[in-house]
Amino acid sequence: MAPRLDFSNWWTKDTQKGTPVVVKMENPSFSVVEINGADAAFRPVEKSRGKNAKQVTWVLLLRAHHAVGCVTWLATVLWTLLGAVKKRLIHRQGVDVENESDKLERGKLLFKVIKVFLVTSLAVLAFEVVAYLQGWHFSNPSLHIPRTSDLEGLLHVVYVAWLTFRAEYIAPPLQALSKFCVVLFLIQSVDRMLLCLGCFWIKYRKVKPKFEGDPFKSDDVEGSAYNYPMVLVQIPMCNEREVYEQSISAVCQIDWPRDRLLIQVLDDSDDESIQWLIKGEVSKWSQKGINIIYRHRLVRTGYKAGNLKSAMSCDYVKDYEFVAIFDADFQPNPDFLKQTVPHFKDNPELGLVQARWSFVNKDENLLTRLQNINLCFHFEVEQQVNGVFLNFFGFNGTAGVWRNKALEESGGWLERTTVEDMDIAVRAHLHGWKFIFLNDVKVLCEVPESYEAYRKQQHRWHSGPMQLFRLCLPAILRSKVSAWKKANLILLFFLLRKLILPFYSFTLFCIILPLTMFVPEAELPLWVICYVPVFMSFLNILPAPKSFPFIVPYLLFENTMSVTKFNAMVSGLFQLGSSYEWIVTKKAGRSSESDLLAAAERETESIEQQKIHRGASDSELIESHQYKEFKEEAPTTAKKVNKIYKKELTLAFLLLTASVRSLLSAQGVHFYFLLFQGVTFLLVGLDLIGEQMS
Repeated sequence: MAPRLDFSNWWTKDTQKGTPVVVKMENPSFSVVEINGADAAFRPVEKSRGKNAKQVTWVLLLRAHHAVGCVTWLATVLWTLLGAVKKRLIHRQGVDVENESDKLERGKLLFKVIKVFLVTSLAVLAFEVVAYLQGWHFSNPSLHIPRTSDLEGLLHVVYVAWLTFRAEYIAPPLQALSKFCVVLFLIQSVDRMLLCLGCFWIKYRKVKPKFEGDPFKSDDVEGSAYNYPMVLVQIPMCNEREVYEQSISAVCQIDWPRDRLLIQVLDDSDDESIQWLIKGEVSKWSQKGINIIYRHRLVRTGYKAGNLKSAMSCDYVKDYEFVAIFDADFQPNPDFLKQTVPHFKDNPELGLVQARWSFVNKDENLLTRLQNINLCFHFEVEQQVNGVFLNFFGFNGTAGVWRNKALEESGGWLERTTVEDMDIAVRAHLHGWKFIFLNDVKVLCEVPESYEAYRKQQHRWHSGPMQLFRLCLPAILRSKVSAWKKANLILLFFLLRKLILPFYSFTLFCIILPLTMFVPEAELPLWVICYVPVFMSFLNILPAPKSFPFIVPYLLFENTMSVTKFNAMVSGLFQLGSSYEWIVTKKAGRSSESDLLAAAERETESIEQQKIHRGASDSELIESHQYKEFKEEAPTTAKKVNKIYKKELTLAFLLLTASVRSLLSAQGVHFYFLLFQGVTFLLVGLDLIGEQMS
């Protein structure tokens, strides 16, 4: 039975037009006459009357044409989908087979659990279809099994026994789990609403951090008119062939006195050709008079945290008051330091000034558009509200300026997790340092364009916080901060936003919802699967109003990503092997047209004003020649292919199976939600979202 939406009551209602009039009769005289049928003049005309054979033929032909069109469209979609599956299967043969086998070992338990749910659902679905075709409809699932002689056969007995077992043993725990997840869902929704209200209040009151006057102007009449603090800029990178040049170029063009600025290029690349390319770029800017240093570690331990820790151990670092950090794909504007460093003046408790990210490739494909929605909400709502009301938020790892003293007092960079930025932020907060978020200061960067890169990034972003929570919990409880700050860190920052969110998203919408189609006693109400999620998606899209047409894909894709986030959360919470994995996010090296033109103009002006440093040493000339050779003969990267993700595909078939079961119950909204969510899982599982490799 197809899902039906009964609108018959709408058009059967009596419609009254005009003004009602009340008539009173003093001496009414009337009689009641029973009419068995309408007169011939008032009988309804039959619809088939007046149609000849030719008209009927045309109507049948039009309907047949419409049916053939629908069948053709469905066949085309199915054929395209099968072609995509075949293409994925062929292209992945012989490509990193060993790496693929290693990756399949991770998350094997979750994959097995999903497969068990899928097999069980298929078996129950087959059973339900047989029962439906036989006409066994029981409105009361807790009925007692009648005598065998009264039944049509053994199958009937088994079906009735299944109904009883389902009602007595499966439905109660499933109902309890669903109610628990719904409560968590509502708590998290209230948290999101409060954050949005705080953002509206900030917009309405125009609250934002400001500094007055010229903070660099010196009061010393005899000395220099301006007094700029010493700033150290660090650019950590690892095998960043696509983006190293534009990031170094952007940082070297920051408007700051050259004798007050030092740039550290912290290269952890294990590819010798990339090392020479980065050395050549550093040498090029060094010859132009920029104070820039190239550092390469021989022992690459601790990933990014180890790289930063090694750089901070240099003796000359203590001479610099502030440390700015930019990842390899970030391109700050020339006035970045002049917009951020002034906030530290006359504010000794301020430890961090964080700028917002802006994405050059946000319109590249559907995946980048959906990421832009999430990140816009993260910056404009979460970080801005927490910065204004709490003076605390998680450091983003880049596009921020730290007070060197705050880093030292907090213990410096630690290599114990894969979220070293969040680690240092929590420890600095526990030591009493305050943070400021500048929503108006934006730094250009990239978001991952392929689903594989985005998936790896999200795994690291969701496993690291749980790993950090285990390590930081004793320190939070022993710290001298107020009870309110402890509660905010434990309940909101870690538990609600890092643990509860992926838990209920995966459990409620990917497991419980499809299971309730086979256990109708635990059916979820309509507002849980439709109204509240749509409203929360609407709130998430508010910071990116141009993305409103993508509200439905955003909702479905976020539920799909809950599998990866849940798996990462569990691995981080229980210290599994994948929680220690750090994979550099793949970049495309894109720059906007205006940035390229501005960079070219600045490059021309710099050459005309300075020419090239005439006193270049022999070693610099040799490095320059080697840099040119490696740049011309740079090896091409290995051929990349789209992959198949088994967990997502298995969940896709589970949801589609549940959608077929919902047809038997004529549950319209449930059917459409499960159908579209299953198709979304299918597209993601086949890696048909994001960048497509040829």
